[in-house]
Amino acid sequence: MSVTIRRIDERFARHEEMLALIKGSFAYMDGVIDPPSSAHRLTVATLKDKIRDEIGLIAEIDGWLAGCAFLRPEPEFLYVGKLAVAAKAQGTGIGTRFLAESEVIARQLGKPGLRLETRIELTGNHRRFAAWGFVRTAERSHAGYDRPTFIEMQKSLA
Repeated sequence: MSVTIRRIDERFARHEEMLALIKGSFAYMDGVIDPPSSAHRLTVATLKDKIRDEIGLIAEIDGWLAGCAFLRPEPEFLYVGKLAVAAKAQGTGIGTRFLAESEVIARQLGKPGLRLETRIELTGNHRRFAAWGFVRTAERSHAGYDRPTFIEMQKSLA
């Protein structure tokens, strides 16, 4: 099995497939996290905006869309968001390869590190990101919540 990671741009035309990938790979969070994932609010139109405004990465296995991630430059970091890997492609190293490519892009942009956010309830994700070198830097709340709903994690590239 050969996995190809590549950047995409506005010429990308597989929006429905990517939307299904994101929603499918975030579905396990339903009933686990509160508030619900922002993946539920994604549409083809908002996905097109995301592709236009951010740096999109995809993983393909023999042409099949197996994963995606979106990177957004911030003043001090490169933010990693909507990292999604299809269930049948998990464990193949796609997430690790997305993070490696994110590091390359961050360095090209002169960013000293990566930043991401993950829900407080998703302790398995916390462990996975920690294994990839991320450290917890803050606990935050979504608007209207009086308890932490997500954590911020950062990875220094120094």
